[in-house]
Amino acid sequence: MLIQAISYPPTRKGDVVDVYHGTTVADPYRWLEDVDAPETAAWVEAENRVTLAYLAQVPQREWIRRRLTTLWDYPKYGAPFKKGGRYFFFKNSGLQNQAVLYTQATLTAAPQELLDPNTLSADGTVALSTLALSQDGRLLLYSTSGSGSDWQEFRVREVATRRDRPDHLKWIKFSGAAWTHDAAGFFYSRYPEPAAGGDPLLAVNRDQKVYYHRLGTDQAADRLIYERPDQPDWGFAADVSADGRYLVFAVWLGTDRRNRIYYQDLVDPTHPRLDGPVVRLLDDFDAGYEFVGNDGPLFYFATDLDAPKKRVIAIDTRHPERAAWREVIPQADDALEGVQIIHDTFVARYLHDAHSRLRLVALDGRPIGTGGGDLALPGLGSIIQVSGERHDTEMFFAFTSFLFPTTIFRHEFTTGRTSVFKAPEIAFDPTGYETVQVFYASKDGTRIPMFLTYKKGMRRDGGNPTYLYGYGGFNVNLTPAFSIGVLVWLEMGGIYAQPVLRGGAEYGEAWHQAGMLGRKQNVFDDFLAAAEYLIAEKYTAPAKLAIGGGSNGGLLVGAAMTQRPELFGAALPAVGVMDMLRFHKFTIGWAWVTEYGSADSAAHFPFLYAYSPLHHLKAGTHYPATLVTTADHDDRVVPGHSFKFAAALQAAQGGPAPVLIRIETKAGHGAGKPTAKIIDEQTDRWAFMVRNLHMTLSKPQP
Repeated sequence: MLIQAISYPPTRKGDVVDVYHGTTVADPYRWLEDVDAPETAAWVEAENRVTLAYLAQVPQREWIRRRLTTLWDYPKYGAPFKKGGRYFFFKNSGLQNQAVLYTQATLTAAPQELLDPNTLSADGTVALSTLALSQDGRLLLYSTSGSGSDWQEFRVREVATRRDRPDHLKWIKFSGAAWTHDAAGFFYSRYPEPAAGGDPLLAVNRDQKVYYHRLGTDQAADRLIYERPDQPDWGFAADVSADGRYLVFAVWLGTDRRNRIYYQDLVDPTHPRLDGPVVRLLDDFDAGYEFVGNDGPLFYFATDLDAPKKRVIAIDTRHPERAAWREVIPQADDALEGVQIIHDTFVARYLHDAHSRLRLVALDGRPIGTGGGDLALPGLGSIIQVSGERHDTEMFFAFTSFLFPTTIFRHEFTTGRTSVFKAPEIAFDPTGYETVQVFYASKDGTRIPMFLTYKKGMRRDGGNPTYLYGYGGFNVNLTPAFSIGVLVWLEMGGIYAQPVLRGGAEYGEAWHQAGMLGRKQNVFDDFLAAAEYLIAEKYTAPAKLAIGGGSNGGLLVGAAMTQRPELFGAALPAVGVMDMLRFHKFTIGWAWVTEYGSADSAAHFPFLYAYSPLHHLKAGTHYPATLVTTADHDDRVVPGHSFKFAAALQAAQGGPAPVLIRIETKAGHGAGKPTAKIIDEQTDRWAFMVRNLHMTLSKPQP
């Protein structure tokens, strides 16, 4: 079937011009930032109409949808966790829009449904985000978010009766919850209620405060525990120590990995004091500190202080001076990804060339067992969840890889035995495929790892359609993970390539810092070098190479396609940060200044302007086929980024390749997105790639 020529909707150009430190910058599509304006709504409807009409002409689209749906339909489990002697776990039976929370008295007892978020909305667009169980396991605090928004609403459910109590809290964002051990209430953080008439999906979020909510009272009566009106940009993550004695605050500033640690002595866990002084234990903002646990007044922290790959230290709060600090687990050759205390043991997750190792270490720092304390894992993959508490005799962990569906393992500390607890059964045979790890040199010579997954026997003749996916930023680690979308891509004859770009923390904080602020171009260079490697090694060719990424990864795609448009056959930027001069003016965007910099700074503006995707589109350039994806309720990276980029790219395109934007409704940045919407979006991505990479599908039988 022939795809008809595209007639794009007309997009009005305004005359908005800004001056940044003497540089004049036009912003003709500024009006598209107002997502609620009738003119913007009409533009969204018109663009979606064009995009859906184009995709409807791809004959393989329905087969792709059916195959995705078939493979997606298998039971998926989360790792169980315990409270009050009961087990709790999530399960999705297959195609449910949201996973359901279950509970059971023992591992062999029949599970009972505790909370089904699918019943909270007809279309599955209300999702769970925060969970916190009281110490006795009788009460469940849960939060919901609608249509993908970061805003949360808190409620409390009785585990025994499955009924909600009247408590209902609002205007909460970027907050967990921590119960006092008497189960009388919980700590949480919230922002002021948005001003009347303002748009809560766009308004800037500042002045977060810590409150205590006592069950059965109105939110207006919640007790203010801590605030810093002198520091409106600070945020607070409150946690109660495992012994119930201390309230520990991690004080954060934007996305900076450095933080502060404060604490409040609750004195008696059964009758906690809420009026004690807040002690500023670590207040220098000199490193990142993660509270791991405590033995009375002795606090354990994972930190990158003097250890870019992280270590564990102990601080006696009675003698907090630095000279008295003690190193418990020294920095290793591999990066420490996370650590927790289970069975009075440090359970440490390390990354070795961006794949996981799991290690047991005694509280005095000695490795436990043979092999340096490492537990055997199924292969090259990722530990994505570890659950267990201080005095448990067992822990659960979830392991996954590109060809290994997420599997739950159970480890018994008393016997040292690790066994499979839940292994999914999926209608896919992975034995016909393989994953390899290669290394290549970036522009400045830095050695970059990349995972490649493809069908065994694949010929390196330059003709393989290849999907190159990346992120590279904010300390986020991109490690092997299982994806039904990737499986279908492999079945379609594609190669999936995932490089380990600078900006993440796969090799520690130095790796992160090499890809932030004025060094952000390193990330793009790493990605472009991955493309050049794949072409030079004859895995693929430019006409067969597509690039993708979401959020900061959307920025990555935008920068790569504007810097080297000839290198790619297709580009799929999702919910991307495309306007590097104005991202900090919406919702939580100001918090990314520590990672990106700010155009308000004369020192930062030059390097932001040098790569900002929106500002590097040149009229008449032959850009690759592009499918921009975003959502109308994204209040993390507001959709105006994608709207403006798509409009400008359509106007600049000098070649025949299509430039389309797919705007999801009643969806946000990605968290909590219903299964049905995920399948629809993935279908359209692959359909777009089939058409624009000129793929011929040999359809496997479902």
